[in-house]
Amino acid sequence: MSNYLVAMEAAWLVRDVDDIDDAIGVAVSEAGKRLNDQDKEYVEVEVGATPCPACGEPFDSAFIAADTALVGLLLEIDVFNADSEEHASRIAKSEVGGALRDVPLSVIEVVETGEGDEEGDEETQAHSHG
Repeated sequence: MSNYLVAMEAAWLVRDVDDIDDAIGVAVSEAGKRLNDQDKEYVEVEVGATPCPACGEPFDSAFIAADTALVGLLLEIDVFNADSEEHASRIAKSEVGGALRDVPLSVIEVVETGEGDEEGDEETQAHSHG
């Protein structure tokens, strides 16, 4: 059993906005509120980064068209006592997906962070990375 940091990307829609910074603020705030309402405050939420196709430099993952923004959020969660990277991914998607229903999620990175506690409960020990 090992511990893992699982990073996921979420696609968040924000309606009736005309400013990228406002859209990002609303998306992060709404996602955080929904996670907190489900006692998942240990999930880290921030705006994702997308590489510029021309220069490769990262910029905030947000795009506005017709007063509607698509914001790419980065969600991170520590998963303790998982059997494998795949198992950690499933636990993370289950934990976060339950709170963020109807929000597209994809796992973008899984990093092993150390050995787990052999006596712990695997799926109930998802905690914050920080």
